[in-house]
Amino acid sequence: MINIFEVNETNNMIDQERLDVRTITLGISLLDCCDADLNTLNQKIYNKITRIAKDLVKTGEDIELSYGIPIVNKRISVTPIALVGGPACQTPGDFVSIAKTLDAAARATGVNFLGGFSALVSKGMTEADENLIRSIPMALRDTERVCASVNVGSTKTGINMDAVKLMGEIIKKTAEETQENDSLGCAKLVVFCNAPDDNPFMAGAFHGVTEADAVLNVGVSGPGVVKHALESVRGENFEVLCETVKKTAFKVTRVGQLVAKEASERMGIPFGILDLSLAPTPAIGDSVAEILEEMGLESVGAPGTTAALALLNDQVKKGGVMASSYVGGLSGAFIPVSEDQGMIDAVAKGALTLEKLEAMTCVCSVGLDMIAIPGSTSPATISGIIADEAAIGMINQKTTAVRLIPVIGKDVGDTVEFGGLLGYAPVQPVNPYGCEAFISRGGRIPAPIHSFKN
Repeated sequence: MINIFEVNETNNMIDQERLDVRTITLGISLLDCCDADLNTLNQKIYNKITRIAKDLVKTGEDIELSYGIPIVNKRISVTPIALVGGPACQTPGDFVSIAKTLDAAARATGVNFLGGFSALVSKGMTEADENLIRSIPMALRDTERVCASVNVGSTKTGINMDAVKLMGEIIKKTAEETQENDSLGCAKLVVFCNAPDDNPFMAGAFHGVTEADAVLNVGVSGPGVVKHALESVRGENFEVLCETVKKTAFKVTRVGQLVAKEASERMGIPFGILDLSLAPTPAIGDSVAEILEEMGLESVGAPGTTAALALLNDQVKKGGVMASSYVGGLSGAFIPVSEDQGMIDAVAKGALTLEKLEAMTCVCSVGLDMIAIPGSTSPATISGIIADEAAIGMINQKTTAVRLIPVIGKDVGDTVEFGGLLGYAPVQPVNPYGCEAFISRGGRIPAPIHSFKN
């Protein structure tokens, strides 16, 4: 039975502590759109997306009005386009035409972003996979709402180093193609290891091939709520600290569960998963870094940061799984530099480096996220960073990702403004020593011994 105290507590979380539902993401299978004719394929894709998603934005807005819960984004994810476009697409340019169709469908339905311009190449690349990957720079240049992702490794298959090498080149090319907007195209491109099929967060969302024809996934966020809760237990021991995070995560997840069930019933589409990820924004008081500092760190990046983040991530998951039977996606804590004011401040004063961020990705939800680096960074160095991050994911059986932005024409000490939820970021230094001979070897890094579980 819900009592008035719980109602008031939730209202305070929303009004004063920046609790929100970060996204309702409608996953749509496009497998039945496959066609050998490119024009027919594009028409089928547009028709199916606009038919199924026609009420998504309105449903989200109606739920906001009914319950007073902010729903920041309404998004769509689709089947990885390399799988859908294979029969019709013979060149990278053919895949660009699909990206434009996806963008038109996103505009028509009114969603913020559409994810799934993706390829899954953890063990090898088909011709269609490679053509899609090579089309990404032009696709992100010529579209506004389309997001791309490529999965280059997994615990079961190892790391496809040919794809890793190619993605270093593609990220650099995407930066060049969108340099008039501070290389913004790279903010819509993620390279994964162990990518989940049901992630509702952009830019890495896609609709997995094992999913239903359509499904609703919801992502909830509440860094400000967690920080506020921890303010009341300053100086207490770790048991009290952990219990506080866990109980707060439970309350936040229940809000998401309510929205997810309501959206599912109103649209007549099955509810998939609830992703409880503490996804920050540039707004003051909505920062994962500030949670870690509230735990007792002078600054995020100080010794103890990785331990504090591990504690936070684990307790968030424990609280979430008690509140919903379908917690999935990533669920934990994101550390995107440009989207978190506390992270931005720590980088600016030298407390947080790229190497420390890499260490933190061993225990957080994803990986190196929204990090601006010098535009002169070589493709091989970018590939090396991707390989390092993929190795962390592969060995630790977790999802890791890289979203780097080599900002053409800018160097260490400059600041880049991306706008909106993407925020702004200081350009960070990258290790100057090269790895081209390593990256150029070709082939695969084998799966680790613990992948053999049959």
